[in-house]
Amino acid sequence: MATKRPSQAGKGSVAERLMLALRRASAAGVLHGQTIARRAGLNPTDMECLDLILMSGPSTAGEIARHTGLSSGAVTGLIDRLEKLGLVERAADPNDRRKVLVEVRQDRISPLASAFRPLEKRMQALLARYSEAELKLLLDFSERSGEIMLARVAELERE
Repeated sequence: MATKRPSQAGKGSVAERLMLALRRASAAGVLHGQTIARRAGLNPTDMECLDLILMSGPSTAGEIARHTGLSSGAVTGLIDRLEKLGLVERAADPNDRRKVLVEVRQDRISPLASAFRPLEKRMQALLARYSEAELKLLLDFSERSGEIMLARVAELERE
């Protein structure tokens, strides 16, 4: 967390204001996720990792570690907790029977998904205000910033 106090609204460079807005959006996203996780009986990290698994599709433990930046031991614990709650299941990889894939159980995540729908609807309305070119710029920025954040998670896990 940066220690510099933010400048008053309207002051500072656009980059400074954007960094502040990103911090606020990140904090709001964390708080939103924590609230839903608590209601679902999950810890927030497990829920975020569940979402990453959902977005990536069936994955090996090694792939989950790369996607999340978590250590292999942390990923094993994560999978065990999510499996115990019935949210994921381990299955043999049809292409390589030596590998085990972790799959999200679609039939068990609908309550979680429904909790996110009101936010998703509001975000879709916000995105509708932007042109295709602006959306492409936002997409590029979001993908790159996500990669930077996950790389930093991996760095922190190694420290």
